[in-house]
Amino acid sequence: MSMNMGGKGMGGRIGATAANKPKNTWRTIKRLMGYMKKSSLLIALTVVFAFAGTVMQVISPKMLGNATTVIFEGIKQGNGIDFSRLGFILLTVAALYIGVFITTFLQQRIMVIVTQKTTYSLRNELKAKMNKVPVAYFDKNSNGNLMSVAANDVDNIVTSLQQSLTVLISSVILVVGVLAIMIYISPLLTLLACVMIPGSLIIMKLLTPNTQRNYKQYLKLQGELNGQIEETYQGFSVVKSFGGEADMLKKFEVVNEGMVQSGWRARFFGGSMMPNMNLVQNIIYVLIAVIGAVKVVGGSITIGDMQAFLQYSTQFSTPLMMLSQIWSSVLSTIASAERVFEMLDAEETTDYKKGFPNNRDETAKVVFDHVKFGYGAQPLMNDFCMDVQDGQMVALVGHTGAGKTTLINLLERFYEIQGGSIRIDGMDIRNTDRQKVRQKIAMVLQDTWLFSGTIYDNIQYGNENATQEQIYEAAKAAYADDFIQKIPDGYNTILNEEASNISQGQRQLITIARAFVANPEILILDEATSNVDSRTELVIQSAMKRLLKGRTSFVVAHRLSTIYDADSILVMDNGAIVETGTHQDLLKNQGTYADIYNSQFTMQSV
Repeated sequence: MSMNMGGKGMGGRIGATAANKPKNTWRTIKRLMGYMKKSSLLIALTVVFAFAGTVMQVISPKMLGNATTVIFEGIKQGNGIDFSRLGFILLTVAALYIGVFITTFLQQRIMVIVTQKTTYSLRNELKAKMNKVPVAYFDKNSNGNLMSVAANDVDNIVTSLQQSLTVLISSVILVVGVLAIMIYISPLLTLLACVMIPGSLIIMKLLTPNTQRNYKQYLKLQGELNGQIEETYQGFSVVKSFGGEADMLKKFEVVNEGMVQSGWRARFFGGSMMPNMNLVQNIIYVLIAVIGAVKVVGGSITIGDMQAFLQYSTQFSTPLMMLSQIWSSVLSTIASAERVFEMLDAEETTDYKKGFPNNRDETAKVVFDHVKFGYGAQPLMNDFCMDVQDGQMVALVGHTGAGKTTLINLLERFYEIQGGSIRIDGMDIRNTDRQKVRQKIAMVLQDTWLFSGTIYDNIQYGNENATQEQIYEAAKAAYADDFIQKIPDGYNTILNEEASNISQGQRQLITIARAFVANPEILILDEATSNVDSRTELVIQSAMKRLLKGRTSFVVAHRLSTIYDADSILVMDNGAIVETGTHQDLLKNQGTYADIYNSQFTMQSV
């Protein structure tokens, strides 16, 4: 085994390259619409129904105006009312109203399907993206914020799209159709009615920036709040033990107050569009009624057409009012979409296209060949070299920040090296798919990870193709079968979210059983006995000895008593190997290892 002394000091965490966040509102909308291309046929069908419904909606006031004219002229001329003509008009209007209802219902039904398909694609893409981003991305972004984007923001998008798209489509068609008939009835009154358009645009222009800015701030704080809640609940016992309830509550109140302030501002400015536009509409409506009455008296327009025009003026302003109402929702959607796209644009792990040199002739199982790596601008490993033979147990020792975990992360390709080479069986790991590299390796960590599910499923997680017999044998080898059989439901016992319905030692034995099922070539142990009592520690150590037998292993050691039998002990400091040898050899050298050993021995004696 070779060693190198060229390490440098340890820096901070790797920061993922800033995401290419959308800055342009229309670019964000265009990108969001791109996810709806698969539903183009359904959207086209929605437009057809919207067009048909709008045409019927536009015709209805004119038909009712004709009915009014029939009644008025019949009474005025003394000839009586033509009930057959009047009845035909009213039946036609009733049919038109039924048609509007049917087309509106179909629009809503289709848009539910379209929006659900869109968000289905977004969620799938987000989930796939999380499997492609480097570990550093999770170092930089809190779990609460990521969960907020995947759940709250995507749900906000689907709700807003579902409510807004049909309104947008129908409103545009309605405005065009109503405007055409209004011009036909009276160009002068139509010109007066059109004052609504610039008035509405001015109102939206004034209120939109504040609305959008506050929505973005609200969603950002929502992610922070979710992160705080998650951290507090996960570490609730620690918070209680150190009396940190008041401090956590204060932090919560600060973020919560920020959400309240940004939330009410966003909704106030967004909600103010409707009342302001309503005021403009009412003023214009009164002016149209006054001028129209003069024209009716002058005989330049029939009373039926005037009645229809008043209805059309309402219909003309209604889409603008609705647009102002949903614009607040649209701005919220854009803010959520920007957060989703920011996550989707995050830098992915490096996929190398060119081959790196292999060394099929070397006999070592794992080789670190002049490896260079650093967190950010600060180098940690400058020229790191290490050879590990097949079946050898290598212990990694050093103070916190020495680089032990970094070495493991590089071997697993959680981080990519910046120079040199890491080879397994002579093959540069960058020439192999990450999944294939990790299939050769199993980890048993200090902090156990078990998911909500049965004990059986948690063990089988190490190898999804494992048979029932293999699962039971792995549990026996890990000394887990005994306690599992004593639980009422045995292997079918459901573990809760944090697996707190079994002890820490039992959780650790299950993770060891999982490693047995995986049957890895290389094993990584990160002081799996540090959180248990002495009796359980002996059981876990016995299980680990079985697991280590015949396998190449890296043991990150915090308690030196667990590595006395290691084939080789590497003492690391600042990303470099400063000592190497067996336990006895290193004690004789009276170097860093001896200092660590003596300090632990002294602490145990005290």
